[in-house]
Amino acid sequence: ALRGAGRLGAPGYLWGPPGAGRTHLLQAYRGQCEQRGTPAGLFTPARPLQEVDPAWPAILVDDVHRLDAGLQQRLFALLVEAQAQGVAWLAAGDAPPVDLALRDDLRSRLGWGAVFELQPLSDAQAAEVLRREAAQRGFQLGDEVVGYLLMRFARDLGSLLALLDALDGFALARKRAVTVPLLREMLAEVQA
Repeated sequence: ALRGAGRLGAPGYLWGPPGAGRTHLLQAYRGQCEQRGTPAGLFTPARPLQEVDPAWPAILVDDVHRLDAGLQQRLFALLVEAQAQGVAWLAAGDAPPVDLALRDDLRSRLGWGAVFELQPLSDAQAAEVLRREAAQRGFQLGDEVVGYLLMRFARDLGSLLALLDALDGFALARKRAVTVPLLREMLAEVQA
């Protein structure tokens, strides 16, 4: 739904557990907007927006479940202003709008549009992503390495891809193939 969108036609809400890709999707949509030359507004608990720019394709709101009472009030006012100016929003949180511990009016507003539940990747899906990312980098990731990564490290995709990135750099610096012994060597150096 977000891949081809320029301006969002309607509000949307993404929810799911940590590691399901909520922030990743918001950042990907924001990057897509920037590539088109029109950045989207971003509202987070750490960086609340003060006003709406009518040129924005959308307002992106991350971690709505972490908003205190003052930020909830600010966000509600922004969403009302956005609607008046024809700017849609895409928000993300850890629960469906109806289950959020937010003001009733904000919870209702967040649930107006399409609501999508995101699920973390299964081990098989995470393995496929790791293999595909490795192939794009020019190397093969064997079953033994994939199994080691999935059994011993955080399974969220962000952590796995960061580890793969570090492993790729380590292998290139040593001019060695990516193997479990090389991974262990890298981890021993990091711990030292």
